[in-house]
Amino acid sequence: MAASDETPMVQDLASTGFEEPPSRYLVHEQDRHGDLLAAGEMPEPIPLIDLSRLMDADEADKLRAALQTWGFFLATNHGIEDSLMDAMMSASREFFRQPSEEKQKCSNLVDGNGKHYQVEGYGSDKVVSEDHGLNWNDRLHLRVEPEDERNFAKWPSQPESFRDVLHEYASKTKKLRDLVLRSIAKLLDIDEDYFVNQISNKASGFARLYYYPPCPRPDLVLGLRPHSDGNLLTILFVDDDVGGLQVQRDGKWYNVPAKPHTLVINLGDCLEIMNNGIFRSPVHRVVTNTEKERLSLAMFYAVDEETVLEPAPGLLDDKRPPRYRKMLTKDFVAGLFEHFRQGKRFIDTLKI
Repeated sequence: MAASDETPMVQDLASTGFEEPPSRYLVHEQDRHGDLLAAGEMPEPIPLIDLSRLMDADEADKLRAALQTWGFFLATNHGIEDSLMDAMMSASREFFRQPSEEKQKCSNLVDGNGKHYQVEGYGSDKVVSEDHGLNWNDRLHLRVEPEDERNFAKWPSQPESFRDVLHEYASKTKKLRDLVLRSIAKLLDIDEDYFVNQISNKASGFARLYYYPPCPRPDLVLGLRPHSDGNLLTILFVDDDVGGLQVQRDGKWYNVPAKPHTLVINLGDCLEIMNNGIFRSPVHRVVTNTEKERLSLAMFYAVDEETVLEPAPGLLDDKRPPRYRKMLTKDFVAGLFEHFRQGKRFIDTLKI
């Protein structure tokens, strides 16, 4: 049986109106740790950072507190116009509402039989074994950086606005990436451009649009299983009408509030290594709901695959030894998927 038959698109599956999801979407009982939907009461609000005021000591202190406590923050006054964000979300929604045949023009299965899976395109994540638990989402994964390596064969031609809107949105988030990285370097009292300089003109940047259909059993199924991002920095734009993102702190899950035209910016594992674990990459997941579809757009920014991942020298001395082993970025990325499949963080294997 072809892979496309074995793993139907979740959106198509949800439209059939079944009451019990297929078993491969169910989170194993030993991994549920109680009610999947349970979330703790926030110990304190997740900081909302005004990115236009980062020169102010008070705002910089808020950013430091957010990164030390949560590993991410909510960002406002980030330089992306409300109208562009609305257009981006609208184009994303239009793409996923198209007939299946139209979306399959961007398929991540090169010949349609599953043997030539590729990361880019429309589909779901690669299934590597029978016991590989599946996430309740479909996605469209597109390279945006470097610009000359964009594969437009995988970029939707419908809706017509999609390509122009994503191009403009990606140009804004790239500037935002550099602003945040410089701000973090300043908090750590190292050269302001240290992290930005780790990004060559060959470093990858990807846009990943997630579509989470309503699910009849949100108590048994996750939209996205627990993980930390393996990249450098993630800039997330979530559907402000539907919650679902949760972050883990001290073993408890907390709901991340969805605010209109606000971004969620989180550290990735590569940045955790580079800052020597002073600020950590947060473990997060997405829960499902029975009533509403949910969309989000994550911009994942990486370092060049030939970069040596290691703590910044300016953060090391006799009293502050390195907490992580050195590793080439491409070797680190190679280890990420297998550990993610097992529900583990590869970065933890690098700790000294």
